[in-house]
Amino acid sequence: MTDSPTPASSGPTDEADTEALRQRALSALLTARERTTLLTDSVDDHELATQHSPLMSPLVWDLAHIGNQEELWLLRGVAGREAMRPEIDGLYDAFEHPRATRPSLPLLPPAEARAYAAEVRGRALDVLDGTALHGDLPLVRAGFAFGMIAQHEQQHDETMLITHQLRSGPAVLTAPLPPADATELAVEVLVPGGPFTMGTSAEPWALDNERPAHVREVPSFLIDTTPVTCGAYQRFIEDGGYTEERWWAPEGWAMVREHELTGPLFWHRDADQWLRRRFGVTEPVPGNEPVLHVSWYEADAYARWAGRRLPSEAEWEKAARHDPSSGRSLRYPWGDEDPTPERANLGQHHLRPAPAGAYAAGRSPLGVGQLIGDVWEWTSSDFLPYPGFSAFPYREYSEVFFGPAHKVLRGGSFAVDPVACRGTFRNWDLPVRRQIFSGFRTARDI
Repeated sequence: MTDSPTPASSGPTDEADTEALRQRALSALLTARERTTLLTDSVDDHELATQHSPLMSPLVWDLAHIGNQEELWLLRGVAGREAMRPEIDGLYDAFEHPRATRPSLPLLPPAEARAYAAEVRGRALDVLDGTALHGDLPLVRAGFAFGMIAQHEQQHDETMLITHQLRSGPAVLTAPLPPADATELAVEVLVPGGPFTMGTSAEPWALDNERPAHVREVPSFLIDTTPVTCGAYQRFIEDGGYTEERWWAPEGWAMVREHELTGPLFWHRDADQWLRRRFGVTEPVPGNEPVLHVSWYEADAYARWAGRRLPSEAEWEKAARHDPSSGRSLRYPWGDEDPTPERANLGQHHLRPAPAGAYAAGRSPLGVGQLIGDVWEWTSSDFLPYPGFSAFPYREYSEVFFGPAHKVLRGGSFAVDPVACRGTFRNWDLPVRRQIFSGFRTARDI
């Protein structure tokens, strides 16, 4: 059992490898900025500067923060340049100012934020063009800093899409429907017990909490072949899911009572049907789509009601990466190749999950589908470091969040770009969170 090799796992070895890596970094940065531009240009300057929910920053904060982080790591960190605007560093420090308080800060106005981010990007591309992507400096080896910044921007593109979902008013974003060629799958499959390699030491742009690769022993278990659908979740609701305390963890039941919850966020009942609001459009809840905008507590309650449980993080990753024929851990469920539109619903190309059973080309060797893309999947696990964890390049990315307060989510969603989604990628959030693009699948013991 070995962690899957990648072409640039130790940095480029010749001129052709270096140029290919440089082009990969350039493409990742340009793709991220294209999405950022769409998300920020689709609203007027007033809405850009408005806080649409205390849970999220004004979009204009995200825009300038993206530029500030790019300046910090690429212009100052990699190139050693002087700060362009040191007086704004504190304004865009995510740890210094909680989201709810950011509108009160003297933020850059929209035109200035756009100009700043654009100027940083122009200089950053010059740095990329002139930086040797090999050697012993960890920040630039295999283009790590450039990949990190592309992932950072795409992560903020996801949070900005959440803000778009939370804003009121007419729709400003459109996208084609995801593929509807869903095929019927077995309800669940057996994941055989035994050791497998979890995490990675080879993926060049993997973040610190994904490292290092290590062996985990996982007993046999059964796991759903698709995420839980809206139709299945409606049966939970109709069977008293939100009125029966016995299904809920104490903190979850307190949340239900305090906020008078009756279903997932953005759902409401109209006569005999459930409707949902999705990016400014009200529509019937599609029964065959994975359920979305549920908290960990809701996912856990459903699993208890169904006589099942949430999979642990290790179980989820084994189902997603383990190839029983070779004993290897794959980069993705389908193999070592990068994601494509035929394999996974990623990149905000479709602003909703695909029907359960879609993306046959993306299934794991064990027959588990939609593990990458569509919806983030809650697991039962707390967010903890792997054995041998080392913070890099700063403690605040992962280390300060370790502990029982945060639960792990896996697999990405339709809002996530492929650069920020891998079989080893770990997301985490508070178990009360509902505005995120979260769903789940269930498991059970043999």
